[in-house]
Amino acid sequence: MVAPLQATLIEGRVSEQLKSLALPLVWGLMATMSLSAIETFFIAQLGREPLAALSFTFPIIMVLTSLGIGLGAGTSSAVARAIGEGDSNKARRLATDAMSLTFIISASVCLLGWFTLEPLFLALGAPPELIPLIRSYMSIWYFSAPCLMVPMVCLSALRAMGMSQVQGYLMGGAALLNVLLDPILIFGLLGFPALGLQGAALATLITRALMLVVALYILHSRVHMLVNPFLPWASLKSSWITIVEVGVPAMVANVIIPFASAIVIAMVAAYGTDAVAALGIAMRIEPLALIVFYALSGVVGPFFGQNFGAGKLERLHEALRVLTAFCLVFGAAMALLLGLSGTEIAGLFGGHAEVVAITATYFMIVPISYGAYGLVMSVNAAFNGLGRPWPAMMISAGRVLYVYLPLAWLGQHWWGITGIFVATALANILLGVWAWLWLKKHIHQQATPAKP
Repeated sequence: MVAPLQATLIEGRVSEQLKSLALPLVWGLMATMSLSAIETFFIAQLGREPLAALSFTFPIIMVLTSLGIGLGAGTSSAVARAIGEGDSNKARRLATDAMSLTFIISASVCLLGWFTLEPLFLALGAPPELIPLIRSYMSIWYFSAPCLMVPMVCLSALRAMGMSQVQGYLMGGAALLNVLLDPILIFGLLGFPALGLQGAALATLITRALMLVVALYILHSRVHMLVNPFLPWASLKSSWITIVEVGVPAMVANVIIPFASAIVIAMVAAYGTDAVAALGIAMRIEPLALIVFYALSGVVGPFFGQNFGAGKLERLHEALRVLTAFCLVFGAAMALLLGLSGTEIAGLFGGHAEVVAITATYFMIVPISYGAYGLVMSVNAAFNGLGRPWPAMMISAGRVLYVYLPLAWLGQHWWGITGIFVATALANILLGVWAWLWLKKHIHQQATPAKP
């Protein structure tokens, strides 16, 4: 008989649990981000055309990754709440059905993308002469996408159990393997043929396929999380709805972020190439500064889900206090570091005075709001964990659509490019306060008995 799943996050010191859950993800995310930078460097050695072709694939990759993140958020929320309620059978059923749903969606979307590859990328503005290069990469990448999205959902189920260290190890191991395979297959080392851009896609496919096998092995054989995927349609539909209820809003919230970035780049482009180059430097450094917040948001959902399912609402209040203190203190430290070293950081990417000056200005202004932005990410994850995805989506949409964009327009009108940076910081701070108040009120309402 399979042992019941244990709710490991409903006892113990809150701050220590959040730290021990988040640290493995920090290293895993650092490895993944480093892989992206290194792979881009390798492809840049092939010339401008392969690098340009790779750039055109980013929007499609980002959308499909956001789809995986959304399904993972839905899985993590549903499974964590079931574990917190002490219903191991329900948790296993949800985890298994999440895998089948993710495979069906990812395979269908990628098959559609494979058949519409040329018209899709022409519509995105790719010149016809780059289509063969794009096809050489994406025709393989599409096959690897289910091997990316299904493991994302597998790892979300493990996070729901409080096993974030497994995700950290897998992400780090996959990044290392991919970095080793990239130069071999791209440049033709160790007797392999030089495949160029196609080699990068093949390295990704091999890495993801192995990651899928390992993740499924852990879920099935080590933690006994997977059960028979075949069941009556009514039961399967119920599981899928539970996952999608959180997954779809979470996916939309993730898609909004690159949408905002595209608008900012378009606004900054009015100030010339130097301004765009400076923003590009800032946007490459910023994710590294925020990596701890990304990791923290990845474990906040399971923590809130388990404790909510177990009725441990006092631990939710304590978690909010811990998150608030950490985000504000760590955000202030990042603001001080980047404010003092912004000029030196920008200088590492080239010595053009105007680019350095604009980058330094960005790092003097925007990082002031990093603590508030980290709080927004944690609050969004908490709402998803509680099975309340719509507040999270409204906060994300609000930050972009009816707070940031109007402020950016006014800031640009009054103070030029500096005004855009001020608007970014102000939007983060305003949304951070709003998100914090909303979550605090929601937790209080859950703890207050309804009046008859």
